[in-house]
Amino acid sequence: MNFDRNDTAVVFIDPQNDVLSEKGLAWPLLHESLKENNTIENMERIFKSAKTHGYEVFISPHYFYPTDKGWKFNGPLEADEAASGLFARKGVLNLDGLKGSGADWLERFKPYIEDGKTIVVSPHRVWGPETNDLVLQLRKRRISRIILGGMLANMCVESHLRELVEQGFEVAVVKDATAGPKHPEWGYGYTAALINYAFIAHAVLTTDEAVGAMERGQQ
Repeated sequence: MNFDRNDTAVVFIDPQNDVLSEKGLAWPLLHESLKENNTIENMERIFKSAKTHGYEVFISPHYFYPTDKGWKFNGPLEADEAASGLFARKGVLNLDGLKGSGADWLERFKPYIEDGKTIVVSPHRVWGPETNDLVLQLRKRRISRIILGGMLANMCVESHLRELVEQGFEVAVVKDATAGPKHPEWGYGYTAALINYAFIAHAVLTTDEAVGAMERGQQ
């Protein structure tokens, strides 16, 4: 894949405290993978490169509202999220308690996300972008190629990858700008994600490769 800021964008999934902060609810399952991949630092490198070279950045966040407690059925991870309060918000139109909460952005990412230029789409409601406006926002800006990263590797990132490919986008996944849970019963999600990325994505890159390609695209 060749990157050009005119038709290529960075899409980050769930750059939020509950999956990236030491205080986050999912930290016990994720901290080893985050450290092994240097995920947070690599995500920041991509943010910086995108802003420096004029690539648009999109954020697809994950929020749960009190009304979601009325869902009548959930999968295993959905049930765990509901019980633990992962990504919990007080309401769709209520920002009380958001700042610094598990649903808030990781503090070191806020300068990039809250710069008035980054596009934050509506929240995805399970794993993929079928339930938010990410595809619409990408199409409206004539984006056809995507540099994808964020959390979690084997759930929301992989689900976004699958749907974006189905929607006709070229997608490069940055494999060390994501991480997966090490679950005592379900296994290591990151390993599963890497296998599927290789089968599905148009490119699987390291952060070094992605940043280099973004730089070359502007020469």
